[in-house]
Amino acid sequence: MADIIRLLPEYLANQIAAGEVVQRPASVVKELLENAVDAQSTHIQLIVKEAGKQLIQVVDNGTGMSETDARMCFERHATSKIRATEDLFRLRTMGFRGEAMASIAAVAQVELKTKTRTGDTGTRIIIEGSEVIGQEPVAAPDGTSICVKNLFYNVPARRNFLKSNPVEMRHILDEFIHIALAHSEIAFSLFHNDIEIFQLPAAKLSQRIVALFGNNYKGQLAACEEITPFIKVKGYIGKPEFAKKSRGEQFFFVNERYIRSSYLNHAVLTAYEGLLSKDSHPFYVLFIDIAP
Repeated sequence: MADIIRLLPEYLANQIAAGEVVQRPASVVKELLENAVDAQSTHIQLIVKEAGKQLIQVVDNGTGMSETDARMCFERHATSKIRATEDLFRLRTMGFRGEAMASIAAVAQVELKTKTRTGDTGTRIIIEGSEVIGQEPVAAPDGTSICVKNLFYNVPARRNFLKSNPVEMRHILDEFIHIALAHSEIAFSLFHNDIEIFQLPAAKLSQRIVALFGNNYKGQLAACEEITPFIKVKGYIGKPEFAKKSRGEQFFFVNERYIRSSYLNHAVLTAYEGLLSKDSHPFYVLFIDIAP
């Protein structure tokens, strides 16, 4: 019997892996914003066109990458976040698997420009469908700019399953808000089809909440904080009289990473017991800090 098991070509393996990491434009936004945060940026700009289907660009003023690192970041399982198994138990970065950039480059046309703060010149790399089209030195500001164009251009079936632009843009806004809330010390801006959606200076959490959700939140925020030897909880909750009929702005973050938890949500609602009218939902932004 002839041998029938073969290794997949690299481009095909990356496309398959991309299915796990890149599900829609918002997935790309999440990965790129988290990388920018991990790069110790103080200002991050997100630019999208056609709800990310045509363009997703993230520009930061972080540490940037050397020429070797810029090329290496598109390899699968290449990461600066961990070195040994023990590192998995003390992670404080957003990403660590080293799959995101390779997965994105497998299903889009990607241009990377990056420069370290000590470098004289930067590096520009162009990749399409996992294939490096060009690499050259380039004049660039400190930090990194990544353009992701024509997402799923080489996987038409995946592109056809994307929702309408308003729906995809809502998902992008959700990811942007999660990152912006978790890192109010970083300035963020968001542009869609050349229209400014958000311009958020670095600020305190309460100011960031008001900047994202509106001035009417100024009067309803109540600060809360609880510290034990094992866990720290802090953030803001909304006053009961401002509760809404729909589930809206309710956010949990564990070690600055957004999570959904019906268990924790039930715990918060229990604390409001007797204070809320029936079928109303309070606002909260709560940060839980525990050992990794």
